Amino acid sequence: MVHVVSQAGGPEGKDYCILYNPQWAHLPHDLSKASFLQLRNWTASLLCSAADLPARGFSNQIPLVARGNCTFYEKVRLAQGSGARGLLIVSRERLVPPGGNKTQYDEIGIPVALLSYKDMLDIFTRFGRTVRAALYAPKEPVLDYNMVIIFIMAVGTVAIGGYWAGSRDVKKRYMKHKRDDGPEKQEDEAVDVTPVMTCVFVVMCCSMLVLLYYFYDLLVYVVIGIFCLASATGLYSCLAPCVRRLPFGKCRIPNNSLPYFHKRPQARMLLLALFCVAVSVVWGVFRNEDQ
Repeated sequence: MVHVVSQAGGPEGKDYCILYNPQWAHLPHDLSKASFLQLRNWTASLLCSAADLPARGFSNQIPLVARGNCTFYEKVRLAQGSGARGLLIVSRERLVPPGGNKTQYDEIGIPVALLSYKDMLDIFTRFGRTVRAALYAPKEPVLDYNMVIIFIMAVGTVAIGGYWAGSRDVKKRYMKHKRDDGPEKQEDEAVDVTPVMTCVFVVMCCSMLVLLYYFYDLLVYVVIGIFCLASATGLYSCLAPCVRRLPFGKCRIPNNSLPYFHKRPQARMLLLALFCVAVSVVWGVFRNEDQ
């Protein structure tokens, strides 16, 4: 994290996420133990040669430089040689940990990290041109609460779905038994697995593996599309019982010969279907957006 405050006073400080490699240099785990240094905007330069350095260097400063044209090691080596106490590389692309080889790690004694371009703009818009910053790496919690929530959602969904399906099945069997007034017939039918079915299954699996190997970049979008379709259908199935209880939107569309619409679905169910599709499409479009 990089904690930024205004040097001239003003709004309260704010933390921004950075991506750093602890093999370059370690950061303190507590903000109170980190040093606040002047953050210098040098993003007009790529800092790939000595000519890109300012005349007086970066003495006791944390410069912001643009990403590209040379390795992370070259940038941090030049910054360290000019007196910098840290280096933030501003990236318009996806953030990756700044890497290097083992000998390069031994030569560098200042932390280097990547900061998103959007966060850099927010820093100077919020705090002005003269700001101070401190780099630190807060300890990760022993228990990740996000994983706890995901686990509860997953297990809870399966448990509720299983209970719901079981209760409906029991009720259905009871009503059938009461209607027939006789022993209940076995509804489940066994599926015979023939050698032909086995061969078809194996061929389909092998074909999928071959397609994944040669056309992974394209096939991944097919998988994402299938996931979006399945998620929209699942969301519709979960929300449909709740929507049917609403007291409005019961009117049906006029008679027509269009597929599915010829059944004249209710307006509220059409709106629900559009909502579910919209949720899936929005996720598919913005799934890789930085948060």
